[in-house]
Amino acid sequence: MHGTELAELSTFLAVARHRSFKQAAVERGVAASAISHTIRSLEERVGVRLFHRTTRSVSLTEAGARFLSELHPAFGQIEKALDSLNSFRGTPFGTVRINVPNSIAPFVLHDVMGPLLKQNPGLHLDIVATDRLVDIVEGGFDAGIRFGERLMQDMIAVHIKPTLRFSVVGSPDYLAGRKTPVMPADLREHACIRYRYPSGAIYNWQFEKNGEAVDVEVNGPVTLDDQELMVEAALQGCGLAYVWDNRVMRHLASGALIRCLDDWCAPDDGLFLYYPSRRYLSAGLRALIDMLKTG
Repeated sequence: MHGTELAELSTFLAVARHRSFKQAAVERGVAASAISHTIRSLEERVGVRLFHRTTRSVSLTEAGARFLSELHPAFGQIEKALDSLNSFRGTPFGTVRINVPNSIAPFVLHDVMGPLLKQNPGLHLDIVATDRLVDIVEGGFDAGIRFGERLMQDMIAVHIKPTLRFSVVGSPDYLAGRKTPVMPADLREHACIRYRYPSGAIYNWQFEKNGEAVDVEVNGPVTLDDQELMVEAALQGCGLAYVWDNRVMRHLASGALIRCLDDWCAPDDGLFLYYPSRRYLSAGLRALIDMLKTG
């Protein structure tokens, strides 16, 4: 098999995973027009149409679906064979592609990327940070990072650090003249800065104390989909924000923000890296897991 043919097959797999020429181009680091040209060349060479294309969607033809089912395991074996060469090297090499929630990515990857790449100079990290729920198999990821309650089925999960917690915070100006909440139910009397998931759903604030768990559906004048903006809104006195504690440490230290309901904000120790049970664990992914378990 020539190198051009191998590149065509890799491109076919990327388009089939994403059902998108644009997303396949992002994954492979090339222009969308190059992806289109490669697929067209492959179809001309094999004499069969592999994709249905419209201006809005890309889907596999019957021939394309059968080709994918036979090609995907073969490429898995190629990746496994290449990774086995790590036993003859001092360090892992190749690309590790992971998905991590954008809201916690800086805290999970803090002091991880630099040391990992320094110890493994042949390794390449491809990290996609998004709060959107992603199917890591369909997205072509080696692994994902989530909290335990949101793990997908049929996955191998490895507990990793750090331990994170939420905090309810407000500015002194906002809290002046208002009764500071001491119970989660008190939040119904406050303006709260709400978080909206990429799906459009609004996040309920979750609390726990002495084994009692409470969910509160809050209301307020601002709804945002980014925690940095939520912190900024709290600093400007728009209301109380429920954000990761790590995001507001410096504002708490300076007095620009004040904690509320601190005894109801329990640490969440349920952070996991997960990957498909049918996928072999590459040397690069093993190195990343080891770093995240001790980080």
